[in-house]
Amino acid sequence: MSDTDNKTGLDEVGESADFHAATVERVKAAMPDDDLLTDIAELFKVFGDSTRTRILAALSESEMCVCCISAILDMSVSAVSHQLRILRQSKLVKTRREGKEIYYSLDDAHIGEIFETALEHVKEL
Repeated sequence: MSDTDNKTGLDEVGESADFHAATVERVKAAMPDDDLLTDIAELFKVFGDSTRTRILAALSESEMCVCCISAILDMSVSAVSHQLRILRQSKLVKTRREGKEIYYSLDDAHIGEIFETALEHVKEL
């Protein structure tokens, strides 16, 4: 038995080892690299905060300034600004300046799609 088979536990599966070895190798080849998976985990951590998801829900409806988001969420401007900073650093939210006012929106369509997919999934539960 090779070291690879031992690492995958294939020495314990008997006659179907060849089938399982092929599946393991196929899936291993298709797996994203560890750095990419870490980035995905970090993305979901940002989504894991209910205040940030509330902000994303609001921004999925309309671009807004921090004052409007604060009013919608019934939170202080300071608290919302802190969460918006995290969302911007994670590239989930972008800004646009108009005079002295800064407007926030979802960074791109993918963010809205991720949010909508999660919303649909939770509604099914």
